[in-house]
Amino acid sequence: MKLQFILAGIALAMPVAGALAQTPPAPAATTATSAAATTPKPMRPPLFLREEWQQTAKGGEHPANAQSVANSDLELQLHVPAGEMLLTGAAGDENNPIHLWTGMCTTPCAASFSSRTRLADLSGLARIRLNTKMSGYHQIRPIVKLADGTWLVGDQTTGGTRDWLLSELFFADLRWTKLDIARVVATGPVLDKVDLTRVEAIGFADLMPGSGHGPGGWSDVAQVEVYAKSISR
Repeated sequence: MKLQFILAGIALAMPVAGALAQTPPAPAATTATSAAATTPKPMRPPLFLREEWQQTAKGGEHPANAQSVANSDLELQLHVPAGEMLLTGAAGDENNPIHLWTGMCTTPCAASFSSRTRLADLSGLARIRLNTKMSGYHQIRPIVKLADGTWLVGDQTTGGTRDWLLSELFFADLRWTKLDIARVVATGPVLDKVDLTRVEAIGFADLMPGSGHGPGGWSDVAQVEVYAKSISR
């Protein structure tokens, strides 16, 4: 009888021992959780530049120039035959804000900004925000000039034909190709890796000539903002 009780006790104890043997060790899970908690989260960079354009006292439509820029820290470059990119619109008018217009461009055209004191680091969560309106098949693409003088144009576009559209593009999401800035023509090939940590100029390009006044084809670009880390020149 005693032997039967001893055997029954051993049988009951065996599943418990097996379950304890299969329990995973706690320190491994604790270590993984600790590592995840210490991984730094990406941070949004601050505003690097903002341009809303500056109309003349006379107003109306006229060739854009250095005086069209309201931000005193920025230098504007127009990559287009002289006098073909126009400034128009009125301050405070949401239906017709002050903007650059590419309708009179007889070739592809572009505009870029550079800070007088800083370079931009466009890595991480750096982005460009544009308020644009298009006609026809026209679109706006981001362009950059690296500190070594290389010009690049991005593969993504922005712009809507129905009304003014505020949109953002992350620089890290773009694929890039070299840009012949004298002709505003992409020369390829698409680059797999681009170091955007030292950028001298940032802007936008319309790779199609304009069609003049009317609904044929053109780009409007009003407010431009770039969010990026600053680097002293």
